[in-house]
Amino acid sequence: MAGRRRAWGAWRVRVVALCLLPVPLASLVACGDGRPGTDTASADVRRLLDRRAAAVLAGDGPAYARTGAPAEFTRLRALPLAAWSYRLTALHRTDGDGATADVELSYRVAGIDKAPMKAGRTLRLTERDGGQWYVDADEPARKAGRQLWDLGTVRAVRGTHSLVLGVGQSPEALRRYAGLADRAVPAVTQAWGGAWTKRVVVLVPKSLEGMAGLLGSPASAYRGIAAVTTGEVGGSAKAPADRIIVNPEAYGVLGDFGKQVVLTHETTHVATRGATNSATPLWLSEGYADWVGYRSTGRTAVQAAPELARAVTAGGIPDALPGDADFGFGGDAAKLAQAYEGGWLACRLIAGQWGEVRLGEFYRAVGAHGKRAGAVEGAMADVLGTTPQEFTVLWRDYLRAQLG
Repeated sequence: MAGRRRAWGAWRVRVVALCLLPVPLASLVACGDGRPGTDTASADVRRLLDRRAAAVLAGDGPAYARTGAPAEFTRLRALPLAAWSYRLTALHRTDGDGATADVELSYRVAGIDKAPMKAGRTLRLTERDGGQWYVDADEPARKAGRQLWDLGTVRAVRGTHSLVLGVGQSPEALRRYAGLADRAVPAVTQAWGGAWTKRVVVLVPKSLEGMAGLLGSPASAYRGIAAVTTGEVGGSAKAPADRIIVNPEAYGVLGDFGKQVVLTHETTHVATRGATNSATPLWLSEGYADWVGYRSTGRTAVQAAPELARAVTAGGIPDALPGDADFGFGGDAAKLAQAYEGGWLACRLIAGQWGEVRLGEFYRAVGAHGKRAGAVEGAMADVLGTTPQEFTVLWRDYLRAQLG
């Protein structure tokens, strides 16, 4: 199956457009050519942005059109919004009556986001009609990822536990995504527990290129990757909700079983975000997500870990648990698959020998350490009563027994 050997859970990808650092105070000073009126222009542009934001929240197309660039209103109007605002961080006067504004957009999706999503935007402006400013173009800032409405008109479908936002997708296709997500949420809750939002947001662009644009990365980095989850490590109360971003090309070649495993895997990353940080090795975060994805499927180790099974059969049992570098994209697909499968089998071993509850406790204990050094060692001692060295021996024996 084309998508089977791909990295389904690349949640550690940071999306600059969604997680901008605070803008330095110095950048709030308007920049220009030194001619009089720059400060006045900044105040006028701020009022323009306030009117534009109010029109978005009110769903007032004519009012939005009076601020310029009206087509964008149509593209984003299906987005269910609780908040939308702009902050002008710099204004650069150009020749004639033009200007470029650096803007921080903040918005919250109603019923989903706990805190504002933030996106850097660059607006091209023109002054006309006796001193009125108008938006000619509203684009992602340099090095920032695109927003979904930058790719086209957004459609929205709400499920019982999900919100699916798509571009270039039919309502029927989005409803299918919502159905998969609605089944994933209870499955994850049963495994992880109820201490999470129990809702997911799924973004479905039209193409791989659209997915890469949302992530601010080249398409080659995600070719064959079925989906990724973006969000802030640690998942604090001040962090906005995660987004599951689907690559419709790789996801589309999966069968129904594979599609469900992928969305359950990604939903697990959403649920575990608050317990996941720099202390958590990728073999644990990705292995646990795969363990939840496969948990109730009845798949055998050989069926779910074919690449590692081939290696073990050929006498190539790994010497150690997968390192973070083994989960990198763009390398050998078989080795990448083996890393995911090795992490999954490590979590499966813990669940089988110590119990599913202990597996969850182990995951949380690793994250509670806060830093990588000593995290796994401490959690293994406290929760499992073993050491990494002893566990590695058990894991290698387990691979031999399950896959040999």
